[in-house]
Formats: sequence, C-alpha cells, structure tokens
Amino acid sequence: MSFLSQSLSRVKPSPTVAMTGKVAELRAQGRDIIGLSAGEPDFDTPQNIKDAAIDAIQQGKTKYTAVDGIAELKQAICAKFKRDNDLNYTPAQVSVSTGGKQVLFNAFLATLNPGDEVIIPTPYWVSYPDMVLIGGGTPVFVQGEAERGYKISPEALEAAITENTKWFLFNSPSNPSGAGYTAQELKAITDVLMRHPHVWVMTDDMYEHLVFDDFKFATPAQVEPRLYDRTLTVNGVSKAYAMTGWRIGYAAGPVEVIAAMRKVQSQSTSNPSSVSQWAAVEALNGPQDYIRDSVDVFKRRRNLVVDGLNECPGITCATPDGAFYVYPSIAGCIGKTSPAGTVITDDAAFASALLDEADVAVVWGAAFGLSPNFRISYATSDEALTEACARIKRFCESLS
Repeated sequence: MSFLSQSLSRVKPSPTVAMTGKVAELRAQGRDIIGLSAGEPDFDTPQNIKDAAIDAIQQGKTKYTAVDGIAELKQAICAKFKRDNDLNYTPAQVSVSTGGKQVLFNAFLATLNPGDEVIIPTPYWVSYPDMVLIGGGTPVFVQGEAERGYKISPEALEAAITENTKWFLFNSPSNPSGAGYTAQELKAITDVLMRHPHVWVMTDDMYEHLVFDDFKFATPAQVEPRLYDRTLTVNGVSKAYAMTGWRIGYAAGPVEVIAAMRKVQSQSTSNPSSVSQWAAVEALNGPQDYIRDSVDVFKRRRNLVVDGLNECPGITCATPDGAFYVYPSIAGCIGKTSPAGTVITDDAAFASALLDEADVAVVWGAAFGLSPNFRISYATSDEALTEACARIKRFCESLS
C-alpha cells in the first residue's frame, strides 16, 4: 500500500510548470531554447508599485496581517470592483490570498463534497480540473468549439448541468485560447444559469484588463445582477501589473463563502506577504496608465504571432480577444513525420518534436483539454517571437 494520499493519485503535476522547468534545464546545458510556455509578462513591475513595497519595508510593515488581507487592500479591491465592474462589495465579502490559484483552491476546498460536480469549459487552464479533484469534486467538461472561437454554447452548458452541479467555472478572456465572451454572449450563458438556482458561478477574471481591439470586458454578476448572491468573482494583480512573483490574488462574493475560505487559509498559508499586499494597494489605487501601454505592446505581439503562425504549413491560428496567448490548431500536421523520425500522432508529439528539433518550447493542447492544438505565450520580446515563428515554420515545412 502506498504511503501517499489516495486523493493525490488523482492529480497531475502542472504541465506548464513542468515545461518551464524543462526549458531551464536545457538552457543550463547550453541549448538556445525559446521558451513560450510561461504565462508571465516580461515587463518589470511599475516603479510606483515597487516604491510602495520599499516604503512598506522601511516603515516596518513586515509583520503578520489579518489572515485574508489588510483592511487597506480590501478597501482598494472594493473600489476596483465598483470602478471597473459596477459591483458593490464590502470588505467582509473580500478574500486576499497568495495568488489567484490559492483563491480558487480555497474556494473549492471550502465548498466541495464528494459527488459535487464543477462544469469547466474546454480548453481550460491546466490547474482547474486538478483543484476540483483535490477538493473532492468531479470536473465535468463542456467543449468550446473552434468554430465558435473556443467558446461554449448556452445549449452545451444547459446539457451539462445536473442535480449534482455545484459550480460553473468561467474564464474570460481565456487561458489558453485568449477567447473573450461579449456581454451579449455572456448574457445567454447567465440566462441558462438563472434557470438552475442550485448552480453557483466562479469567475476567473485574471486577464480582465488585457483585451484588444473593440472587445469590452464583462463579468457574469455585472451582466446578470440576480446572480450576485451566488457568484465568486476572482481576480488578481499578477497579469495586469506584471506582479506574478508578488503573489496576490483576490475574490469577492457572499460572506458565508468568504468566511469559509478564510478558515481554509488560516490553517494553510495564513496571510499573504505583507509587503506584497501594500504593493497591491498601490497597484489598484495608483495610476493605471501602465495597463494601457502594456496592452498596446501585447496587441502588437499578438498580431505578429498570429500572422507568423498562419504562414506555417498545417497550422491555423485564430486571433484572440485578450490575454497573451494564442491556441493554434495543428490538424494539418497530424500524421506527418519530422526529420528526426518522430510521427506527429498528437499535439504532445508535436510539442516534443518542436522542442527537440527546433528548440522552441510550447505547451501541448491535451494539457488544456482540447486537441490538436498547442499554446504559445507571447509575453516575451518581439525578437524572440519573430525567431520562434521562423523556427516553427521551418519545422512544419520539414514535416513529410
């Protein structure tokens, strides 16, 4: 009998984290690897945010804080929700954790029982199903069709709901596809949810501010106010403010759920970093010009990558609405053979051969629940992206 937990046997290590580690290992061996697997802005954290953290250190704000966030940060989060989403929350309805991942983890651990189902649209962020499994629930997948821009239909959502459904987990703009739901599309989804009052909504809005062209972000409780009392709206500072390493995520929702999440956190990590919390106060309350500037850069990179990938034989790449990912299909490469003799049987084989033979690291589509695709993060330099697209094109041209 294994000494390890049985529940852990249901869980896979994060493929994106594993690929990032593999890239570091190969670079240490002297390989010129272009890593496009990590979902992390390559910009530095804005100076005013760094200054706020330095000030906090100098003022001795380095002690334990309240378990789920200082009062000043909770007030800033409430102000953000009102300003950006027209949602009214009190500090008692807010939880702050060590990154958005912990927010989601706490929520599932606090609410799921054996037999509870969580509906997850595909393609999904790699950690969603495993967090549900650790919480004791069962993930139920609803496929976002390529023809619909990788977005699910209201009819498919309705068909997936059962008496055991506890949560609908929603992410827009999406990691990995970058697909965003318009307010009109979202209203059709919330209309379904209104017909099933036992289903709660968990939204992952981490890429809210990273949207392009004419796309306008909306979140479920904003589109359908009657869902307010059964919605947990999750966000964070990692992506919009280039603060991935600061590890601050947050959520707002019903007091009962927030209190349960606080209890979980009190017995695990306790409070997030005090210094990071003060930095997040400045991020939310301070000047927001940085976001507009970074969106302009990401849009340029998006266009560069979409154009470059669509020149590759066997690859088709849709233009995403937001985030900093593309999710191209490799349907035209399946069944072909690489110069080293690798048969491209699926997207995992494609990603492996691309790394081994072209020195480009991407994440295969099966990790996100929808194949045959792969994910590229274009949160890196124009030069690296241009060279990566050239390598991918040469690799695809070499397939026979």
